[in-house]
Amino acid sequence: MAEIIRPFLGAFIALLLALGPTAHAFEQPEGASRVTAKPLVKARKQMVVTAHPLAAEAALAILRKGGSAVDAGIAAQMVLNLVEPQSSGIGGGGFILTFDARAKRLASYDGRETAPSAATPELFLDRDGKELPKGKAIASGLSVGAPGALAALKLAHVRHGKLAWADLFELAIALAREGVAISPRLAKMLSEADPATFTPEARAHFFDADGRPWPSGYKLKNPALAETFATIAREGPDAFYRGDIARDVAAVVQSDPRIPGSLSAEDLASYRAMEREPVCVLYRTHRVCGAGPPSSGAVAVGQVLGLIAPFELGTAPVGAEAVHLIAEAERLALADRARFLADPDFVAVPVAGLLDADYLTERGALIDPTRAQAHVTAGTPPGTRADARGRDGTREGAGTSQISIVDGEGNAFSMTTSIEYAFGARAMVRGFLLNNQLTDFSFAAADGEGRPIANRVEARKRPRSSMNPTIVFREDGKLRYVLGSPGGPAIIFFNLKALVALLDWGLDPARAAALVNFGSTEDTFLLEAGEQWDPLATAMEALGHKVRRTLLTSGLHIIAVGPDGLEGGADPRREGIALGD
Repeated sequence: MAEIIRPFLGAFIALLLALGPTAHAFEQPEGASRVTAKPLVKARKQMVVTAHPLAAEAALAILRKGGSAVDAGIAAQMVLNLVEPQSSGIGGGGFILTFDARAKRLASYDGRETAPSAATPELFLDRDGKELPKGKAIASGLSVGAPGALAALKLAHVRHGKLAWADLFELAIALAREGVAISPRLAKMLSEADPATFTPEARAHFFDADGRPWPSGYKLKNPALAETFATIAREGPDAFYRGDIARDVAAVVQSDPRIPGSLSAEDLASYRAMEREPVCVLYRTHRVCGAGPPSSGAVAVGQVLGLIAPFELGTAPVGAEAVHLIAEAERLALADRARFLADPDFVAVPVAGLLDADYLTERGALIDPTRAQAHVTAGTPPGTRADARGRDGTREGAGTSQISIVDGEGNAFSMTTSIEYAFGARAMVRGFLLNNQLTDFSFAAADGEGRPIANRVEARKRPRSSMNPTIVFREDGKLRYVLGSPGGPAIIFFNLKALVALLDWGLDPARAAALVNFGSTEDTFLLEAGEQWDPLATAMEALGHKVRRTLLTSGLHIIAVGPDGLEGGADPRREGIALGD
């Protein structure tokens, strides 16, 4: 297959580089007060939606050469590592959902990072036993876990790939060698970053000798990443997890001049991606499926959908009554999340109990359609003891990306992929950034009453996540939607907004992605900035909610599958694009 791809590779790369990012209409600047939907994209056969045009073009090129949805997803991830390095890459991890149309089988792959074997619950405490400031912990070797994205992609490729592994890297390798223009979003994030928080290699890549960030449009080459990709393409993931690359990763972490960490070459060699049971719930007439623990995303989304199912949400989008019901359900779900969700290989996670119909009926009775609760607490789902665990107040970062793909055979791929905070730990090895995912653990091992926190740090444990790649099926079992979003803990809000917009309010993928973002923590209702939503804010305050207006920068990528073909929508708040044939 490589012989088939190579003849068109040079012309294809030349075309992409000539177009540059400005040719793809990055029309919605981050933080704009009014969000305008990008055009709805329609296709008959296959579709991809990714966070950058070059990644979408690469994925579509793989589909056109006979590759599967998984093949295209791998190609997209490698290009995203280059063009959206602040969000994801082989130095990070993620969760993948795949649907095999012929076998009618849904699978979930866990590529979440793991803590080093030397990690202890005191990882993020100083010598006096006090928690390190979050920013100091993030930009350090302490925060780096063994990366899992590459292992998860390889596991999915073994099960569902069609093209040779090496073929999927060729476009990314060529782009890394030729260089690509820095996008407006990447330039903006660099302009807001302190170069002193980056390690020397990372700083030299993203900033000039005087510490000035490279501007939008600057052609940035990454020959080191090209060589890393070439090695992994030729030798497989073992070249990453065993050998010189692994030793270099460990050396950078252990010699970090900010604060060194303990990640070792042995920690990388022992890493394993895992296939886990997807979490699926019935909502209205559809089956909504996502990634289970150590991600909290699908469980929290499933709880909210179960809590709001008895209510009519109307046909007009974002009415105050409907938004209030969703917000109250989110508060209850997040209270449970903070108590019970963690790595299931270390903690008994009561997934069945949290989604139990009787339990949700009991919790749903707490929702007053006319008034917000003054205070919410975790419940006691079946199989648990009241107050046996402490509450975890950890908030994840939002340096994440979403890849949504449907191929010509009806197979689907949804991957939420991340290095956690923007630019991860801000440490670079062989052209890729390392994650800071370990700061998703609770810095405290127990709460003020001495109760153990489920998401505490432990050796080889995976930190809790909110990432939630999602696939939705019709009542007859046919594929209906493929979606997901970046956003840290707000991923739960963004995916829920999209699901309700699609399933209750009848919006198409582009309009659902662009719809105002909202969601509620346990004590505060968050509403996207924009004067057009002032009446909704006023109405929510009247219902007793504490309202905070803020930037909620989702990156929803949605594909709808219907009798007339495919429809795709990319979130206008970021640089994503939908493409298809």
